[in-house]
Amino acid sequence: MALRTLVTRKTLRTLPLGFRGLQTFSLPDLPYDYGALEPAISGDIMQIHHQKHHQAYITNYNKALEQLDGAIAKGDASTVVKLQSAIKFNGGGHVNHSIFWKNLAPIREGGGEPPKGSLGWAIDNHFGFIDALIQKMNAEGAALQGSGWVWLGVDKELKRLVVETTANQVNSVVSPINGPLIQVLLLNVEPVLLLEDIGFQNLTAQCGVCFTLEYIGDPLVTKGPSLVPLLGIDVWEHAYYLQYKNVRPDYLKNIWKVINWKYASEVFEKECP
Repeated sequence: MALRTLVTRKTLRTLPLGFRGLQTFSLPDLPYDYGALEPAISGDIMQIHHQKHHQAYITNYNKALEQLDGAIAKGDASTVVKLQSAIKFNGGGHVNHSIFWKNLAPIREGGGEPPKGSLGWAIDNHFGFIDALIQKMNAEGAALQGSGWVWLGVDKELKRLVVETTANQVNSVVSPINGPLIQVLLLNVEPVLLLEDIGFQNLTAQCGVCFTLEYIGDPLVTKGPSLVPLLGIDVWEHAYYLQYKNVRPDYLKNIWKVINWKYASEVFEKECP
């Protein structure tokens, strides 16, 4: 049963610090050396991708969060709305890349080894065999216009595997307040703030804008509320251009040599015990 509370704009400005609690992020370490994925992915690409591109998302994310924190403290709904794009883009970039690094592993540490156990069985059941899944993800990734990601996900309610693509850095999570994240949407509503605490510890507020707090880590929520990513492949040009130029299909063909199926299997078993 949802707990609903009405407060005014003035209340938004005077919420205690324990409610807002600004959180910042830092670049996660990789569990392998930059050159450990060669020849599938060069060390130069990995270093630039991690140190420059991922770091840029984090830097801009933290900057936008600081501005958001100030805007919420002032009750400045207009500024909160203006920050939505930067928060969503950079926050999504940080989350997506944090998943991506875990989806890769050096060959000597099991990278590229086919999945076994329950995930291996599910792939055979839903796609016929693993090569059919790889072909489907490669085709979807190659066909994606512009920049984005191709994902293998699981519908944890239906126990069904799905292949999805997302554009740019689409993600459901954008801004942390006491751990959860905040997504800002425009709404045509009365100037009253509505706080709603529902099952997943989400928080909804209406004051000319809508805040939706969600836990970090679900780039597939826009495709379905019960979808969980098992593995994602970055098809932005910065992920492959130095090595593969404009031939994205070659990059997609070779990245499977370093896919960390062990990690994907662990997520699958956790979500579908």
